[in-house]
Amino acid sequence: KSNPWHKAVVIFIAVLGIIAIVALVTTAVLQNKPLQQKFKYGIVLDAGSSHTAVYIYEWPAEKENDTGRVKQKHFCQVKGPGISSYSLSPEQAGHSLRLCIQEAVLNVPRRRHHETPLYLGATAGMRLLRMENQSLCDQVLGSVEKVLQSTPFDYQGARIISGQEEGAFGWVTVNYLSDRLKQGSGTTGALDLGGASTQITFATNQDETGESAENTVTFRLYGNDYFLYTHSFLCYGKDQVLKLALAQQTQAGASTLLDPCFNQGYSTNLSYSSVYSSPCITTQKPLAAGEGFTHRGTGNALQCQEVVRRIFNFSGCTFSHCSFNGVYQPPLQGQFGAFSAYYFVMNFLNLTSDTLENNMEKMARYCSTPWTQIKQQFPNVKEKYLAEYCFSGTYILFLLTHGYNFTSDTWSNIKFIKKISGSDAGWTLGYMLNLTNMIPAEAPDTPPLPHAGYVTLLLFTSLLLFLILLCSLRSLWVRCTSQRQII
Repeated sequence: KSNPWHKAVVIFIAVLGIIAIVALVTTAVLQNKPLQQKFKYGIVLDAGSSHTAVYIYEWPAEKENDTGRVKQKHFCQVKGPGISSYSLSPEQAGHSLRLCIQEAVLNVPRRRHHETPLYLGATAGMRLLRMENQSLCDQVLGSVEKVLQSTPFDYQGARIISGQEEGAFGWVTVNYLSDRLKQGSGTTGALDLGGASTQITFATNQDETGESAENTVTFRLYGNDYFLYTHSFLCYGKDQVLKLALAQQTQAGASTLLDPCFNQGYSTNLSYSSVYSSPCITTQKPLAAGEGFTHRGTGNALQCQEVVRRIFNFSGCTFSHCSFNGVYQPPLQGQFGAFSAYYFVMNFLNLTSDTLENNMEKMARYCSTPWTQIKQQFPNVKEKYLAEYCFSGTYILFLLTHGYNFTSDTWSNIKFIKKISGSDAGWTLGYMLNLTNMIPAEAPDTPPLPHAGYVTLLLFTSLLLFLILLCSLRSLWVRCTSQRQII
């Protein structure tokens, strides 16, 4: 007859074993997870030539060095033009930021305000203002600093970033968000088009960077060395390059300009000073010119290409390879992401996913469409922007093919992108990552097993030990019972 006491002991030990296994597995699963997820935040203001944008980023506080963890939490576009437009009333530059700063205060938890870094980077619009008038440039930055210093955030300064920085940090952003830096494999080049400048950046071989040191940036990220070619063309953003084209066409000082880059039937009055006051225009206003001229569209894509061609200089290259204006550029390598105005213009024109030849045909059809029909098709688009799409689309196609040397065969290497993994493509994230040292130079040590593998191994081992224990107890119980029966 079996002893109930021995049976109770076995059941008790089995229950203890099960509880021990559950406790071990639970501990293993939760070992690297905080009881409550905590986030850190960073804020970057992109003070561009045409507008200012505020980006708020967040990342898990415990994993700030893990690439791909930072994401865009909030975006606010400041109402009004870029800060460089306030040169005649500098105080308004700082005042224009207040509404978006208030949004930032609401979107970052109060307890994190004092430790959240706040940066402002000004780009080509302020570079041009600095060229034109250093004193006014300083006053605009001073106005902006005054407002940003009054915020509850950890203000880290406002500065004009170089074109090289703008290009390089755009490249960091694109490759960070797509996890290519951590993989250490092929990277994606960055094509950025703003209102006053355009940047091209891509990784190349170290020996290709020797011809022009000023166009070279070197990064060591996650244990990998990257040799980047980068160049920023000031005055070749879509707004300033339009002024270059208008200046080219108005050298005679005529009272009417018939422009093939604007749709047939389009007409507006422009002042000569609105064109020739830009520091990008090196020629003087024509002596024969009056106060202004009538700008009329004729809508001819082929003639528009010739207009665009005249604002590029393809002679005088002293290097083995050049893009335009005598600037060195090594052969293109790999895939490219084209963002900012590249995306907005090409997406509007439905040119983001077709072949180069088909895009040229679409562009020709769009430019030849009468202005009245264009307005009927897009009644909700501001006429200023709508009128410029023929020119901007033609310029982008020409810049990418004749300027940067993309061909029909390599056109498919360009992806027109707005966001990557929910975050806007652009220089701001890369800028913040660099200043906060959130991408380590060396790859972090990795455990022999991933977390999931560790949990599986622990569970298997625990179950095996438990089964061995049960078998041993069962054997002991049977032996003791047998001995009592013999006695």
